[in-house]
Amino acid sequence: MALTKKAHEYHERMFPGYESKLLKTDPEFIELFDNFAFDEVVNHDDLDDKTRMMAILASLLGCQGVDEFKAMVTAAINFGVTPIEIKEIVYQSVAYLGIGRVFPYLHAVNDVLTNKGIDLPLKGQSTTTRVDRLEKGIQAQVDIMGDSMKEYYKSGNQESKHIHYWLTDNCFGDYYTRTGLDYKQREMITFCFLLAQGGCEPQLTAHASANIRIGNDKAYLIKIISQCIPFIGYPRSLNALRCVNEASKQ
Repeated sequence: MALTKKAHEYHERMFPGYESKLLKTDPEFIELFDNFAFDEVVNHDDLDDKTRMMAILASLLGCQGVDEFKAMVTAAINFGVTPIEIKEIVYQSVAYLGIGRVFPYLHAVNDVLTNKGIDLPLKGQSTTTRVDRLEKGIQAQVDIMGDSMKEYYKSGNQESKHIHYWLTDNCFGDYYTRTGLDYKQREMITFCFLLAQGGCEPQLTAHASANIRIGNDKAYLIKIISQCIPFIGYPRSLNALRCVNEASKQ
């Protein structure tokens, strides 16, 4: 094995004392992947480890990499991502991926946390009620995307306007208003959900714009894309880069 010193050290920080079975069955692949992902990529820019791990978890949800996700939850905890933050990433992903794709991840997180002796359920993070979730969802949309979103929940044709209403009271009112993550973190993980699943470039461009509007600038988003490449591949990463470039011109 010809792992670089930096790749070995980073892997040891993620998984202290752990040696993958693939070291014996696929040593050349491990050399290629680890040297790229855990040396070349992680040392390319100044993105902090915690943010990197949050982006990786969100992108693995988006691309449906549940086995790798389960492994990286442990690494994320070792880099300071809290159980509540991990749970919030999974919960929010339901609005963008649907429960059909997220259900296994609820169990994956619970398995890891339980094995670490962390009692469940964790402290609740909801700040809304059935009465005020629409109002607070509108405010969250406005805070993130601007005043043009004030009337969004009323928009659309009669037969489909309920979907816009749900986007406001459910997606934003139920999820974005929760504590545990702030708006900038929530928009970053949404960006990762969208870039990793592919096929939703209009929404990805819109959320790239929202990220930029609240302070996650173009350079930051390119760092996020870069750190996700080993986990989602080049085609979707390049599509995401195009969306960021489009959003930065708006």
